Amino acid sequence: MEFMGLKIEDLEKITFVSDPKISPDGKKVAFVTTKPSISDNKYYSKLWIYDIEKDEYYHVTNGPSDFSPFWAGDSNKILFLSRRSIKENEEGLELWVLDLKNKTEPRLVFKYEKGFQIFGHHPSKDKVLISLPTLKKKEEIKIIDEVPFWFNGQGYIYGERNALYFLDLNNGNLEKLTEGNEEIGFAQISPDGKKIAYISAEDHMRPYKTDIKLINLQTGEVTKLTQGQFSIEDLAWDPNSSKIAFRASDFTHGLNSHIKLWIMDLSSGQIKKITLSDWDIANNMNSDVRGPSSQGKLQWSEKWLYFPFNRGRIVSLYRTDGIGRIEPAVEGEFTVEDFTSFKDRVALTIMSSTRPAELYIYENKELRKVTSFNDEVIEKAKIQAPEYFRFTASDGNIIDGWVLKPTTFKEGEKYPAILYIHGGPATAYGESFMHEFHVLSDAGFAVIYFNPRGSAGYTEDFKDMRGKYGTRDYQDLMEGLDYAIKNFSFIDENRLGVAGGSYGGFMTNWIIGHTNRFKAAVTQRSISNWISFYGTSDIGYYFAEDQIGGDLGKDLWTGNLIEVYWDRSPLKYVNNVKTPTLILHSDEDYRCWIDQAYQLFTALKLKGVETKLVIFPGENHELSRKGKPKNRVERLNQIVSWFKKYL
Repeated sequence: MEFMGLKIEDLEKITFVSDPKISPDGKKVAFVTTKPSISDNKYYSKLWIYDIEKDEYYHVTNGPSDFSPFWAGDSNKILFLSRRSIKENEEGLELWVLDLKNKTEPRLVFKYEKGFQIFGHHPSKDKVLISLPTLKKKEEIKIIDEVPFWFNGQGYIYGERNALYFLDLNNGNLEKLTEGNEEIGFAQISPDGKKIAYISAEDHMRPYKTDIKLINLQTGEVTKLTQGQFSIEDLAWDPNSSKIAFRASDFTHGLNSHIKLWIMDLSSGQIKKITLSDWDIANNMNSDVRGPSSQGKLQWSEKWLYFPFNRGRIVSLYRTDGIGRIEPAVEGEFTVEDFTSFKDRVALTIMSSTRPAELYIYENKELRKVTSFNDEVIEKAKIQAPEYFRFTASDGNIIDGWVLKPTTFKEGEKYPAILYIHGGPATAYGESFMHEFHVLSDAGFAVIYFNPRGSAGYTEDFKDMRGKYGTRDYQDLMEGLDYAIKNFSFIDENRLGVAGGSYGGFMTNWIIGHTNRFKAAVTQRSISNWISFYGTSDIGYYFAEDQIGGDLGKDLWTGNLIEVYWDRSPLKYVNNVKTPTLILHSDEDYRCWIDQAYQLFTALKLKGVETKLVIFPGENHELSRKGKPKNRVERLNQIVSWFKKYL
């Protein structure tokens, strides 16, 4: 079979399907589609309805920026967020309501000068639970008195907090529910309408330490239900309003700890861990074609609590009765993305390595695909599946890997290959769609990728790379590359490239300082110097402390810890580098700040290594996944051109 692959500009032909919400009567599903436009340099999103009984879907808004649907009390009204009346370069967000029964135009309910979150409609009153950030006066001079002072994708955040409110949908009035000096994450109203459970971070210097708090709506009393022992992702009420399920890590392996499933009984205060084998209750898969999502990863529907389960290269949908029974609901060679439930009916989005996400319905033990937004582009491109393999590392661990052949493949010929390293390091490759990989395949390259030590989706010990960066993970990558070259005869070992972003960028930098086997490298949003990273990254002061080691506030400048940080920094080994290196970075990347790129570029230039630095203005750490379409296209053009030049 002849494969054609995807062109760079095919990005705008892909529809990102996301955020399904099943109606209160279980008969309809609201969901979102998002499409990039390269010429307009923006994303267009609108709301759709899938009618389960009629087996048809149709759009109910025309956008251009409608997302985050929530059913407003019954199955006839939908709340959604939008920027439809906000000017291009202005901040702000709006809440609209759409009457499906009377088929009137959407009505603007609320407008705010900054972005905000919506958490759902009250079960018996015409109001919605939202969180609003504080509004600060815009400052010419930044007067900063706290850490963190900025955050990736948000800019300067010092002095900002948010609070929970009820918003009356009839008159737009706000009722403030929280007053504390806290940052509020996920929140949900109990089914009986009497309580609100929400996630709170009170320690601003350690925002990953979070608690569940409970608001009694009859008395206004706020109670803290946990005591700092968790990093909590999201939560869900049981149908009887007597228990709260939540996904959280418990720091057993520091920031490398798995997300686990817990259930709290409010009457006794007892917290029970729902025991499962040693894999994440999360979706850790890499993809560059995801749409926006406004829901948590827990859904409690009558007797079943649904949750994601990341096991190796797949993400399944599992369920538990909360007592002892745990079983797979939807499982296969794919990744379950968003999901929503009504009784035993589940609406969910699913993607694979050969197909972007579409909407599916699961009921009566059957899974059926109900939308076909991407069928034409996939069939026309004749997308090929990567070849999956496993190899045994030198210490006995089993590593998952893949090779995607070039679309020009002919038996007996040799092809240049790119080793592509994921970020995190606690993310994973697997059955999820990567437009970029199919672009590289179409450009004539084989793409080699693995889940080395540090990847999510395996055991906690496998994932735990604290103090080990550049050691076992580097060995896994080199051993896996050797295995691929030996077992896939079409890979030309004399024309190898290496690429990666974030942690993958760090590892790319590390690799070119420790071996000259690669003829070209592309490092993106990378780390080159752990010493400067810890004080400039939005998470650096605690992430580096956890991952590299030590108490930075006490030890970095006074003990020998600075030597440890320098030993783990790719810049230390720059004198070994001979590989032509392309450096890609965004000037508003506060996760791996742009100083990391400047330092590496200057060092390589002074050493005489062939080097180019490309900076994307107005972009942040999410460039490859959520950046402006023109910048995403230019990024891919730069990568393909660099590898074609040197490979």
